[in-house]
Amino acid sequence: MSAMTAQEIQEIALKARADFPILNQDVNGKPLVYLDSAASSQKPQQVIDAMTAYYHSDNANVHRGAHTLGDRATAAFEGARDKVKSYLNAPAREQIIWTKGTTEAMNLVAHGLTPQIEAGDEIIVTRMEHHANIVPWQMLAERTGAVIKVWEINEHGELLIDQLDELLNPNTKLLCFTHVSNVLGTINPANEIIAKAKSVNALTVLDGAQATPHFAVDVQDLDCDFYAFSSHKIFGPTGIGVLYGKRDLLEAMPPYQGGGEMIERVSFEGTTYNQLPYKFEAGTPAIGEAVGLGTAIDYIQSLDREALDAHEAALMAHAIKLIETIPGMSMIGTAENKVPVMSFKIEGLHPSDIGMLLDQQGIGIRTGHHCAMPLMEKFGLPGCARASFAFYNTHEEVDQLFAALAKIQRMFA
Repeated sequence: MSAMTAQEIQEIALKARADFPILNQDVNGKPLVYLDSAASSQKPQQVIDAMTAYYHSDNANVHRGAHTLGDRATAAFEGARDKVKSYLNAPAREQIIWTKGTTEAMNLVAHGLTPQIEAGDEIIVTRMEHHANIVPWQMLAERTGAVIKVWEINEHGELLIDQLDELLNPNTKLLCFTHVSNVLGTINPANEIIAKAKSVNALTVLDGAQATPHFAVDVQDLDCDFYAFSSHKIFGPTGIGVLYGKRDLLEAMPPYQGGGEMIERVSFEGTTYNQLPYKFEAGTPAIGEAVGLGTAIDYIQSLDREALDAHEAALMAHAIKLIETIPGMSMIGTAENKVPVMSFKIEGLHPSDIGMLLDQQGIGIRTGHHCAMPLMEKFGLPGCARASFAFYNTHEEVDQLFAALAKIQRMFA
């Protein structure tokens, strides 16, 4: 990698960009500049083709069909589970549970752990969490009488590691934290945090939605108890996500929903539940979406990730340098270790106005509180603007963003 030039790295990124047909269009008369991948990444042609092929040739329900299409659909569906298992380095495929996304995964865990939580137990949640990793634990606390403890951050958007030592105690039952912040881009030191939680026998629940698109995740190395991510953020389709859990914990948890597939036997005298992973997968699953996710994982693993990681880092470094060219602009979240997410504000401009005016120039970003209102409160903001980069973005697009921001700033100066 060290022998590669910046030009060679950009050529690798441009080759990957060519796989994403949606990027080749005009928006409002301007070439599209898509800078909202942290909300939902775009899909390569390979994923689109795989899902089309499934619906064109293999569409059928899975597991019990006594015909060829059912067999082919089942093989593709379960094959995708195997790919996720390998992608996360999970010990067994039975520990990979299909969900609708990270949000449902967190709710599934919160529901399943309810019998194990008692009044006075403590649940630690960080200030930087997405609402999906806050609200389910608040609901769990309301059901059980448990107490939510907030783990704070510093002005750079980094967790106060020393404070965790003060928060952890024998009453701590859960530590729920994001691997990577969706607003700040901060990469949290997951291994260190999990080791500290283990010292008091607390379970760890990780939101990996923003981590899995940017770097490899090894759940065995992390030794976390639960890990969740969403397909649509790692270049796969919407409507499907993944929950990994340790086997003993998953086996002890009650089913999240009742219906078909999650049962072994049903009678009016009583019902027995299916084995893992099917105990948590009631009803007809998102088969086509699983096929798409499996193909997205194949796609990611076919890339020169080291080169593309370097490209993303270069994009972020370039953007940070350009911030000083916009009067009144500042970045929210300046952690040393972060993914290419740039949340920002410009004095005198409302984030919604920034987003609308950028869209008129063909540039798509995200504005608002980003489902992280407690984090916005920390920085005294009602919301902010966020540009998030992926390997399919270019240095020229970063330049276009800042040229557009300069134009907007001059309009309102």
